[in-house]
Amino acid sequence: MSSWRQSEVADLLARRARGRGGDVAFVDGRSGRTRTWRAITATAERWEGQRRGLARNNGRVGLLTAEPLHAAESVLAALAAGVTVAPLDPGAPPAELRRTVRSLGLTSVVTDVDEDVEGGLEGAAVDIWRTGVGSLRRSACRLGPPPASSGLDAALVMTSSGTTGAPKIVPLAEDQLLHAARAIAAHHRLGADDTGYCPLPLFHINAIVVGVLATLVGGSRLVVDRFSRHAFWERAARHRVTWVNLVPAIIAILADAPPPPPAVAARIRFARSASAPLATATQLRFERRCGIPVLETYGMTEAASQITANPLPAAEHRPGSVGRPVGVELRIVDDGGRRVGPGAVGRVEVRGDSVVPSYWSEADGVLEAQPATNQCGWLPTGDLGRIDGDGYLYLMGRDDDVINRGGEKIYPREIEEVLLADRRVRAAAVVGRPHPIVGEEPVAFVVAAAGSERTDLADDLSARCRSDLSPFKRPAEITVAASLPAGPTGKVRRGELRRLVAESGVAS
Repeated sequence: MSSWRQSEVADLLARRARGRGGDVAFVDGRSGRTRTWRAITATAERWEGQRRGLARNNGRVGLLTAEPLHAAESVLAALAAGVTVAPLDPGAPPAELRRTVRSLGLTSVVTDVDEDVEGGLEGAAVDIWRTGVGSLRRSACRLGPPPASSGLDAALVMTSSGTTGAPKIVPLAEDQLLHAARAIAAHHRLGADDTGYCPLPLFHINAIVVGVLATLVGGSRLVVDRFSRHAFWERAARHRVTWVNLVPAIIAILADAPPPPPAVAARIRFARSASAPLATATQLRFERRCGIPVLETYGMTEAASQITANPLPAAEHRPGSVGRPVGVELRIVDDGGRRVGPGAVGRVEVRGDSVVPSYWSEADGVLEAQPATNQCGWLPTGDLGRIDGDGYLYLMGRDDDVINRGGEKIYPREIEEVLLADRRVRAAAVVGRPHPIVGEEPVAFVVAAAGSERTDLADDLSARCRSDLSPFKRPAEITVAASLPAGPTGKVRRGELRRLVAESGVAS
C-alpha cells in the first residue's frame, strides 16, 4: 500500500509561502472567495498532522469535493501531506461511489458534500472527514479490516474516462505529475502576472494538472468555478483572467453566445481546448465571435494530462491539429508496430517522464500492477492519427471507433467535421451500425445549436454530406437529438450510442 513520502509539492508550497505567500493563489469564480499561498500551506500542514488518521494502515484517501475552491486546496494539501489521494465524482450515485471505494482500497473519504455521504457509503469501511476552506475534521469512523497490502505506491490515483470501454485504474507518481505541470507552465508561459480561469471539474486530470499544479509551478493565480454560459465573460472580466482552460463543449456554447467585451478579449492570451476533439468549424466560429485564439491540445490521464499542444504565440496554431509534442515523445505506428512516415494514418503512441508504466487492476481485493507500456516505454493511446511534415498531430478518432464498411475504413471525425461546418449544429457524433451486406455503415447524431430550427436540418445535412463526402462515407441516417450522452468534460460516450443503434436492429 501507499506509504508516506517526502513531497516536492510541499517544498513548492513552502517556497510560495516564503516568497509571495500573501498573494492570492485560487479564487472562487462565483463568490470571489480567495486562498493565498500561505493559507494553503497552513492547510497542507494540517493534513500532514492528520496523516496517520487519514491514511490509516497506509491506505488511500478519496477526495469527494463539490466546491471548486475546496477541491483545489484539498488536492494540493493531500499531495503535500504525502498521502495517496483519489479524486471522486461528487455527482456519482452511491452505488458507484461504494464500488470505487472498494476497488481503490480507500480507507478515508474527505468531503464537503452536504448530502448524507455516510449513508451513501453504508457498508464501506471508510472514515468520513469533513472539509471546508482551511478546515479538516473527522465526522464518522468506521474501522474495518485494513486493505490488503500490495506494495504499490502513487501520489494520485485516477480512473480513465471509460467512454470506450471499462475504466482503468491509473496510478500517477508525484514526479510524473510535476513533469507534466512544468511542461505545461513553460509552454503556456505562465507567470506571476497570469490569472487562469478553469470552469472544469476538479476530479479530472485536466483541471488538476493543467489548472492546479501548473498554477503552483508557475506561481500564478487560478480562478476555479463551475461553468455558467450567462456568467462566464462577466466573471472573466471581474477576475481579470489572462487565459481560459476549456473543453470543446464549452467552446461550442460560447461560440453561439454573446461575445466578451473587447477589453476582456484583449486581455486573454488564449483559450485552451482539451479532453475531446474540437471541430475546426467550431474553433473558427469561436475565434471570429470572441476575438480570442484557441490553443487546441491533446492529452490523457495516463500521461498526466497534456501530450501535445499548438505553439504560442497562438497565431501559429493550426486549426484541425492538436499541435506538437510537449515534454514527451510521440510516434505513429502501423498494425505491426512499425513507425510510419508523415501523412500516413496509424496508431498514436507516446512515451516520456509523465507517462505511467503500469495500470492497477483488482484481483481478490488486492491491487496488482499490469504493464501499460511496451519494453521500450511506448504507451498505446488507443487513438488514430497522422503527423504532417512539421510534426503537427492530426487525430482521426479512436481505434475502436473506426467503421469498416465493406473493407473501406471510415473515420468518424471526418464526417463529424462536415456536419459541424453547418452553424445550426452544436454537437455531432458518428458511429457504426450493423449492415447485413457491408458489415457496418455510418449513422450520425446531431444536436441543434440554440435557437436553430430543427425542421429539415437532417435533410440539409444529408445534402451537405453528398456534396462533401465520398459515397461510402455518407451517413446512412442522420438523427437530430436533444442531446448526446457525454461525460463530465463533454466527451461523447460513443459506446452508449453504439448500443442504442445496435438495439434498433440491423439495417436492411
